[in-house]
Amino acid sequence: MDLFFVSRARVQERPGLFGRVGEEAVRRLDFRALPDRLPVFVDDQMRPVEPACSWFRHLAYMGRDPEDTLRHYAYIVLRLMEFLAERGRDLGTAAESDLVAYRRSRIELQDAPVGGTVWDREASVINTLLDWMVGQGLRRASPLRAVGSTNPLSTGMSRDMDIRHLTLRQYVFFRDVGLGGQTLDGEVDRAFRGQAPNRSRAAADLALTSGMRPQEWSTTLLPELAVGTRRPGEGTEFDLQACAKYKKHRVAYVPPDALTSVDRFVLVERPEMAESMARTLERRHRDLFVVVEIDYARRRLRGRWQGRDREFAWSAMPPRLRRITVHEGPGGLEPLAVFIGHGSLMLTSSSWDRVRYQAWDRMTAVRGDERAPQLPQKRWRFHDLRHTFALRLLDFLMRRAAEREHTASRVGTATLAEHIAFNPLLIVSRRLGHASPAVTYEYLRYLEDTMSYVDAAFAQWAAGDGDTYADIALRALRVEEAGHAATR
Repeated sequence: MDLFFVSRARVQERPGLFGRVGEEAVRRLDFRALPDRLPVFVDDQMRPVEPACSWFRHLAYMGRDPEDTLRHYAYIVLRLMEFLAERGRDLGTAAESDLVAYRRSRIELQDAPVGGTVWDREASVINTLLDWMVGQGLRRASPLRAVGSTNPLSTGMSRDMDIRHLTLRQYVFFRDVGLGGQTLDGEVDRAFRGQAPNRSRAAADLALTSGMRPQEWSTTLLPELAVGTRRPGEGTEFDLQACAKYKKHRVAYVPPDALTSVDRFVLVERPEMAESMARTLERRHRDLFVVVEIDYARRRLRGRWQGRDREFAWSAMPPRLRRITVHEGPGGLEPLAVFIGHGSLMLTSSSWDRVRYQAWDRMTAVRGDERAPQLPQKRWRFHDLRHTFALRLLDFLMRRAAEREHTASRVGTATLAEHIAFNPLLIVSRRLGHASPAVTYEYLRYLEDTMSYVDAAFAQWAAGDGDTYADIALRALRVEEAGHAATR
């Protein structure tokens, strides 16, 4: 059994090899509305393996993202089907004992057993597939006997949200030393082999001060941040939807200091990256969405893609379309995405993972130095910056709400509408795009010190022209030394 992924470009790039067969294959893909990167399972005779292929087509029609969601699901299903095949079973004939044996092989017997959290995600995918098969009449019932809301595949473990956040000192250490390649003295580390430190620092500032998820900030386009059109000191906001979780609409706001950090990357490092890939993009011209007009008033892009004139609203552009969106720059075609790499149209999630892994290695290398802050046992994720945003903002708003309540109680002007309008949980929930304020409620246990709302809240955090980690650490050491001297 083999797993492949749909790719029209591979066929179109080799017309001499595929000929009419390739043209017919692309025509059928378009006729069936099968997206690129759709998983396809085939047997040793190159025949589609059912019902796996039909389930993934169903998920694609439901709008699941092929790049992340479907690819992740595909490897889960492939492992399961290969395990069942060794036992002489398939998805249609698998018994409860087969699935329990598979669970045991994953969490106990294999060389590197997976943890409970990873397994529960896999179990959720398997349960969803089995339920779909029952709904389609491909099985009379699920082979798993449910007991309450669980079944034998579940670990039965109840988990709180994994909310991890950074202090100011930790964040600046992460940004400057880990991502930016500085030493603890604030100098440039000559041994630093990381690429594009300004890009990594800008990404961290954007993630922290906007509260966006990694898929949201990493796919941001230059027009969405009004790069080259806004005045210095201005913030900006834009609509999120196609790149947001569950496609839930919300407005993302980015404060001026984070935009200053982005501008530095755009002016210093990005031009060289864009120039290096201009010739390659010119050869791929046919496969790209080439923008000819950016309509800032209507927030739309007009251009040509797949031989047709097309127009898209920014918020309606999914990650896969943003990845191939380019425009005519000073040196030729260049990506319209903000965060690009050498030879890369847009950095993928795995590329950003490599960036943070390297940053973590740099930080742990100086863990024993007294100037370095305390680090957690598990390395930081970019998503932890979103958690930090939520906690700082929630803490500040709750303090402001308490002040407003105190004032209103003295003058007797508080109304129910004001209570709702200025409710900290509701405000933060809207900013984060949570499905329910109950999710935001989980953050209450992690509240810490006061910060200012958005612009003021993160004035010290964004790179801008503020202190480096070395400056902050040096002041902290001086204060501590002064305190010791005073107690002698």
